[in-house]
Amino acid sequence: MIAAVKRQRWWIGRVAVLPVHIFAFAIGVFFLVRLIPGDPVATIMGGQPITPQALEAARKSLGLTGSVFDQLKTYLGNVIHSRFGDSITTGQPVLHDILQRLPATVELAVIAMAGAVLLTLGAGFLIVNRPRNIVSRALLSYARAAGAVPDFVLGVAGIFLFFSVLHLVPAPLGLYDPLLNPPPTITSFPLVDALLSGNIHLFVSMVTHLILPEIVLILAYAPFLMKLFIRALEDAVDAPPTRFRIASGASRRAVNLSVTRRAAPSTVAMFGTLFGYMLGGTIVIEQLFSMPGMGAFGVTAVNDADLVSLEGFLLVVAAISLVVFLLVDIANMLIDPRRRPGLAEVDPA
Repeated sequence: MIAAVKRQRWWIGRVAVLPVHIFAFAIGVFFLVRLIPGDPVATIMGGQPITPQALEAARKSLGLTGSVFDQLKTYLGNVIHSRFGDSITTGQPVLHDILQRLPATVELAVIAMAGAVLLTLGAGFLIVNRPRNIVSRALLSYARAAGAVPDFVLGVAGIFLFFSVLHLVPAPLGLYDPLLNPPPTITSFPLVDALLSGNIHLFVSMVTHLILPEIVLILAYAPFLMKLFIRALEDAVDAPPTRFRIASGASRRAVNLSVTRRAAPSTVAMFGTLFGYMLGGTIVIEQLFSMPGMGAFGVTAVNDADLVSLEGFLLVVAAISLVVFLLVDIANMLIDPRRRPGLAEVDPA
């Protein structure tokens, strides 16, 4: 039993430390929110007079009574028990509001990330195998321009061109036609629920409303992956293991698989970082296209000085990013065993 644990400690240790990272970030969120200038109670009241008793009750409901360390102790206790308090804006538990909005944001980000990965793989192999092709040259120029155009600029340009001028996409006023009813809650992911419910009309409406936002996210973030993957592919193609396989008569499929496996680790590592950026980009795009999700939740929390909701928002987004980083780290060590601590170096090619 002990020997088996030792063999798997390369990933067990990383999983075990995840709660520590989330706990540390929770402390950072607490002090970050407390640094917001002004009195949150006065902001909520809008300058209206309030009795001392009501003021104390309001401060207590926000967890602002006692010393800073008393407040931190109470806050961390609530985080451990997954209690984020009640939203000042909606009056609902913050966790309830987050669980209602989070799936739509995650669904939007995951679809965009999958599209970015597919575009990266296809473009990478096309550029490496056919470098003089006109499409390859265009894709290479596009990859080199990574980050040159922000996602919100692409979004505004896309709305103007494809909606206002060409009328090829529906109005950016939500996730589906406002005359349609929302899908029943099955998995909490709107597009998946629309498909599982058998409401094809609603599903098609969602797809047409998602086309432009997804294209914007893919075009904004795919170049980062493409640039790194192309460079890694070029290095792997010229590496001795590739020349050996070609000289030994290996099939084209085997050579491509070997090249991909050696080029993948750096790209997979970038995937984790990029997903965090894309999650933030998704929140911006949701606001631009009036889609329900964490974007509206976060903006409302800031505008209404809803500290309870803001703390929950920041912590949940950070936890998702940390989980993605963990999965990426484990995936990298599966692809390349040399990255596992305590294991002898082996050639994964």
